Amino acid sequence: QVQLVESGGGSVQAGGSLRLSCVVTGGAARNYCTGWFRQAPGKEREDVARIDSFNGTRYADSVKGRFTISKDNAKNTLYLQMSSLKPEDTAMYYCAADPLRGSSCLTRVYGSPTWGQGTQVTVSS
Repeated sequence: QVQLVESGGGSVQAGGSLRLSCVVTGGAARNYCTGWFRQAPGKEREDVARIDSFNGTRYADSVKGRFTISKDNAKNTLYLQMSSLKPEDTAMYYCAADPLRGSSCLTRVYGSPTWGQGTQVTVSS
């Protein structure tokens, strides 16, 4: 069974940068549709970014041009590079892996995702 462990969260001032990492164990990251989600207190979980097995990507409008998702298959690790951070980016960030294949990875709702435990990102103004 695949497991995910995030790291890299922390506190940063607005305009700063952070890079989140998600190590995948128990399976090959390249075989899954992987992505990053976030949830702020009192808000619904937001689908932030996804990457498919062909390195195709999809971003939420709120992070386009500021966040970059990538995957290192040799290290079985997913990344989220976050730049120009804003206070509204403050949230718990989760990585996820879902069996969605092909183009469905970037277009369909995750059906049976595995989640990491989350890493907190706090951006102060």
